[in-house]
Amino acid sequence: MKCPKCANMETKVIDSRVIEDGKCIRRRRSCEYCEHRFTTYEKVAVTDLFVIKRNGIKQIYDRDKLKKALVIAYGKKNFSLEKIDDIIWKLENKRSGMWKEITSKQIGQDVLDILSKEDDIAYVRFASVFMEFETKKDFKWILE
Repeated sequence: MKCPKCANMETKVIDSRVIEDGKCIRRRRSCEYCEHRFTTYEKVAVTDLFVIKRNGIKQIYDRDKLKKALVIAYGKKNFSLEKIDDIIWKLENKRSGMWKEITSKQIGQDVLDILSKEDDIAYVRFASVFMEFETKKDFKWILE
């Protein structure tokens, strides 16, 4: 692992801990050249998953894009990034090994299914973007 401070490749692991209920390993590292300490995280990656957008274009699945959408959905409410990571982890586990392609519509619906149980406001905010609300009647419909 390359040191982020001096770019030396000789680093050593000082401490390793399993976090996020076994979904991730946190490692504290030290550079053997400049002694800078830094943290790395090891997670199972979702690879070879393509998202088919509404316009038919295929893109490689982007976890960060989904994370940004959830952060926006939660807005200024009190939430933790750990909670959002947990939602994404549930979705990725559901898809893991099942498909090589998934539609953005299916991802959005899966997110709505989880948010409907987690947080009403985040659900409505995510739905308003995902379902492309244009009028206040659309909001009334989802609230009913």
